[in-house]
Amino acid sequence: AKRCIKIQVGPSFIDYSVTANSRIVVVTAGVRQQEGESRLNLVQRNVNIFKHIIPQIVRYSPDCIILVVSNPVDVLTYVTWKLSGLPMHRVIGSGTNLDSARFRYLMADKLGIHPSSFNGWILGEHGDTSVPVWSGANVAGVSLQTLNPNIGTEEDEENWKETHKMVVDSAYEVIKLKGYTNWAIGLSVADLTESIMRNMNRIHPVSTMVQGMYGIGEEVYLSLPCVLNGGGVSSVVNMTLTQEEVGQLQDSASTLWDIQKDLKDL
Repeated sequence: AKRCIKIQVGPSFIDYSVTANSRIVVVTAGVRQQEGESRLNLVQRNVNIFKHIIPQIVRYSPDCIILVVSNPVDVLTYVTWKLSGLPMHRVIGSGTNLDSARFRYLMADKLGIHPSSFNGWILGEHGDTSVPVWSGANVAGVSLQTLNPNIGTEEDEENWKETHKMVVDSAYEVIKLKGYTNWAIGLSVADLTESIMRNMNRIHPVSTMVQGMYGIGEEVYLSLPCVLNGGGVSSVVNMTLTQEEVGQLQDSASTLWDIQKDLKDL
């Protein structure tokens, strides 16, 4: 029988024994993002909460996969990895899975096609420094960058860059209107959980350890296309990126490392 446990009290009052022997643990705990507040500003408030939660999760489910959803998701996935002692392939952040879905929807809508027929990715930080991979955007293998070499740049007469801006601003807009986000990220996490629980080997842009990739030297979690199955991240797809896109990934990593390097007690 399957069971779902919903806990809404403070982390110090939770009976973590009810989560024993879980295959996957989805962490959504954290203080709410305020209107106008960037995800990175949430870090320290949420780190203190994770210090209570993560060790208890691992105590009762030492073989689990932890999927972090709390924001700022990339930093908190790194925090989770440090606090848990689990191998990096079993600590995953929801990352830009939702960003990429929104990107595909908006791009496809502008092109007049169904979102499933558009191929495009947003990588890097789940936040303001996310990286739209314009070089990989295509429909049925037809590269949009080949048709429009200026796509995504300031010189782009079709203004595709605005589509990425809409993706980045979407969460802030929802928070402004109703105070929180839930439905879209819930569907996105269900998508990730299905790939893991059903051992599907589907590719998702999720937050994973990227040290040593694309010239990134720091211990940073960022979103790259990952193959997800019952063991967690089984492999990372080495996308061919332009020099500019690699530079944007590196900038994204630097932004997060500037926050992480000052965190204590990890």
